Amino acid sequence: MKFFFNNAWDDPFYFGAWVIIVAFSICVHEYAHALVALRLGDDTAASEGHLTLNPFKQMGLGSVIALLILGIAWGAVPVDPRLLRTRARGAAVAFAGPAANLLLAGISALLWAVLVRFDLLDGEAGHTAQFLNDAVLANSTLFLFNLLPVPMLDGWSVFSLFIPVMQQVVTTTAQTVSWVCLFLLFGSPLGNLVWTAGQAVANLLLRLALALCGRG
Repeated sequence: MKFFFNNAWDDPFYFGAWVIIVAFSICVHEYAHALVALRLGDDTAASEGHLTLNPFKQMGLGSVIALLILGIAWGAVPVDPRLLRTRARGAAVAFAGPAANLLLAGISALLWAVLVRFDLLDGEAGHTAQFLNDAVLANSTLFLFNLLPVPMLDGWSVFSLFIPVMQQVVTTTAQTVSWVCLFLLFGSPLGNLVWTAGQAVANLLLRLALALCGRG
């Protein structure tokens, strides 16, 4: 069985780039949650030190180890719905994370397009272009994955604002649904759909960035 960690020897650039990209992207994602929650009245995450880009705080040691070995990771910040007062505010806090990933994807795409526009694709610049391309893909996929209407993911809070029946699902049922859905995503071909959709979003952003730089 081949683990992501094997890339440290087979393709060290890809291994290092992916670890940096995913760790940074998750930290920005969680930071956005904490910041928006603070602005909307919930200082729980801020008071517990989540206004930081420290991966050991935002992801935790277990998630960092999983990233190094498996290439996947997660993060979480505490939120107190009582302090947010309304579901709309809760949905805004939930959407802040995926929105941050989409913003990172867009910025990475623009920087990549600038390199392409000036034909800076050789040597170290070529490595930078590949790094940015990977960043677009990773953040596009994180954006879509976190917006899935699955309990434990941000999409559940966002979509439940518009679909009242989702608000009636009890906690125990939601947890069961979460684990079943996550198993299907990571243990079956269904996970490829999210990855494929992420690639489609990434390609769209790269094309738009090229067009903005005059290379469309």
